[in-house]
Amino acid sequence: MTAHIALLGWGSLLWEGGSAFDSWHKAWRCDGPVLKIEFSRISSSRGGALTLVIDPQHGVPVRVAWCLTRRQTISEAIGDLCEREGTKAKHIGRIEQDGKALCRDNETRQAIQTWEAERKLAGVIWTDLQSNFANERREPFSIRAAMRYLNSLKGESRIRAVEYLQRAPSFVQTPLRNAFRSETDHAARSGP
Repeated sequence: MTAHIALLGWGSLLWEGGSAFDSWHKAWRCDGPVLKIEFSRISSSRGGALTLVIDPQHGVPVRVAWCLTRRQTISEAIGDLCEREGTKAKHIGRIEQDGKALCRDNETRQAIQTWEAERKLAGVIWTDLQSNFANERREPFSIRAAMRYLNSLKGESRIRAVEYLQRAPSFVQTPLRNAFRSETDHAARSGP
């Protein structure tokens, strides 16, 4: 019997999982649980780009994507996601059919648990990294602070940050993405 273990995604997993990782899951679907998401993590592996994370404080409700893993156990699926994300199992959120869970906040846990029960899944996993903007920048996250940060990036860091914002799935509409798009559109209309 096949275990139905779901993997949630809202960022680069959807466009650059990598062939080895992608071989271990089925096609992405866009009717996952609604979670609070924002571009509020400064990624060292992406040259300082602001990446999408579950952010209960600053995030906005987004219906995320999901897929079924081809793995038979939660621990195997977690291993795949750890390898893909370059992180440890403690940063992989999970909810198992028996109710065991590892999740940073109660609101997210409840949303995923309800969604999992509706789909009669054997478990759900996701990358559970948190916003680090305040720690990295020594100021609280806000749209204004994030835009200042993005505008301070130069060279390859700027290119990678813009690419991430542009490549994020279209279903991810957040205040920061809208502010960035608005500023970019205004600059394009204004010309040199």
